[in-house]
Amino acid sequence: MKTVKGPAIYLAQYMADDAPFNRIEAMAEWAASLGFIGIQVPIGHAAFIDVAQAAESKTYCDDLKGRVGEYGVEITELSTHLEGQLVAVHPAYDELFDGFASEAVRGNPKARTQWAIEQVTLAAKASANLGLTDQVSFSGSLLWPMMYPWPQRSTGLVEEGFKELAKRWRPILDAHEEAGVNVCYEIHPGEDLHDGVTFERFLECVDDHPRANILYDPSHFILQQLDYLSFIDIYHQRIKMFHVKDAEFNPSGRSGVYGGYQDWLKRPGRFRSLGDGQIDFKSIFSKLAEYDFDGWAVLEWECCLKDQLDGAREGAEFIKAHMIRVTDKAFDDFAANGSDVEMNKRLLGI
Repeated sequence: MKTVKGPAIYLAQYMADDAPFNRIEAMAEWAASLGFIGIQVPIGHAAFIDVAQAAESKTYCDDLKGRVGEYGVEITELSTHLEGQLVAVHPAYDELFDGFASEAVRGNPKARTQWAIEQVTLAAKASANLGLTDQVSFSGSLLWPMMYPWPQRSTGLVEEGFKELAKRWRPILDAHEEAGVNVCYEIHPGEDLHDGVTFERFLECVDDHPRANILYDPSHFILQQLDYLSFIDIYHQRIKMFHVKDAEFNPSGRSGVYGGYQDWLKRPGRFRSLGDGQIDFKSIFSKLAEYDFDGWAVLEWECCLKDQLDGAREGAEFIKAHMIRVTDKAFDDFAANGSDVEMNKRLLGI
């Protein structure tokens, strides 16, 4: 068994224009002051990482690691959530997602898709130069507006959607194979890969590509009413990354899973700071230890109630309290009789 690494923190929800949240060194120092030893870094902010330069220069990456390491912190993984989202965008969301892209490709869906593919591919090379083995992304979505089967979907629509999604991702996955880095899709509502069934559909379309893997975040599963513990049993071989994020689901006679178009504060399913929700993290950490998960436990803060700074401070301690330092011996080793083939035969009466 292996002991999970951590605690680490995903920087995206904390990055801002004011210090210490406006550059990677200052955020590394801030994270270390709270007890984190790792940071997960989005690629879209030059003050944190120049992904094109990181893809080309190991010297740049060594310097970046050194600047972060001065505070006792390391980069755990890169994040291409926004760029991955733009690999596949249904026309209904063109305008809403356009702001995620470089200004040069906004308003041009084909150019935007190609830009997104290039950015996620650069992250593969950058990750390799940083000595990382995993990066997290969204799959994007061509089918999400058809999530509910009314009006009745035309024959072959879902199959065609996954075929196109796989066509766009296959060269990215191949580039990650060449770099020795996994793409870990965050299984997430709004994405075509939003549960186990859709992940399996995608895997089939990319011929079970070894670099197509999973970031496990139980908060998205409780909001769907999916069994987040059984998910680990089923997909543990593909789970390479872990966001530690809490959530709760409190349905009423007025609203359920779909949320009634309400804001986050009023929805039955909503994200919470660690320890304030309903997720059974003791069982999650136990299962990850059982299945030899050797990645990082990364706090992702998303809460409609608690201040984000309190969420970070409390989250570091929460993760530390749940991490299992695995044992290297069985509890009853003191009573072991050793190995004796002849005695075993006698005990069995043979």
